[in-house]
Amino acid sequence: MAAHTGGHPQPPAVLIGPVDLAARVDEALAVQANAFGLSDDEVGVRRHIVLRHLLNPGALALGATTPGGRLVGFVYGMPNDRTHWWSTVVEPYLRNTGTEGWLDDSFVITELHVEPHHQARGIGRALITTITDAVAQPRSILSAIDIESPARGLYRSLGYVDLARQVHFPSAPMPYAVMGAPLPLRRHPA
Repeated sequence: MAAHTGGHPQPPAVLIGPVDLAARVDEALAVQANAFGLSDDEVGVRRHIVLRHLLNPGALALGATTPGGRLVGFVYGMPNDRTHWWSTVVEPYLRNTGTEGWLDDSFVITELHVEPHHQARGIGRALITTITDAVAQPRSILSAIDIESPARGLYRSLGYVDLARQVHFPSAPMPYAVMGAPLPLRRHPA
């Protein structure tokens, strides 16, 4: 039974650890769809992208699972490669801000999502710090929707700064910001 605080049930503790994301891709995409509001068509497209990304050398994935084994959050990423689609889209924006060098020797956080009911409990923070602690690159980059959001606040608290804003990805309805941080990520004050 979940603990209660202020009338709201607290979800059970979760375990952060390695996950076979290829084997659990449909569960992960269900988390992403709930957290990010994806349609069934978007989930279908992203399924192929995730499976392709996981084949890249150095790709890592972590999951947040309940004691019963249900996936409630995940993160995955890989060493950046300037020939990858994401890099080719963001490169001109970074060049315009003089931050193009961030594309080299960086670990890209490709996706980070936590089910809404489990958000604001440190799971996203644990996922991103744990995955970046395991990489050899000296810095990390990512993209996030270019609005003031809890996700952007989390990234800033970890040391990420805006490298470029108003980045437009084909078929994305909203512009993104590209953010970067030196590794290890800043830890939240105790």
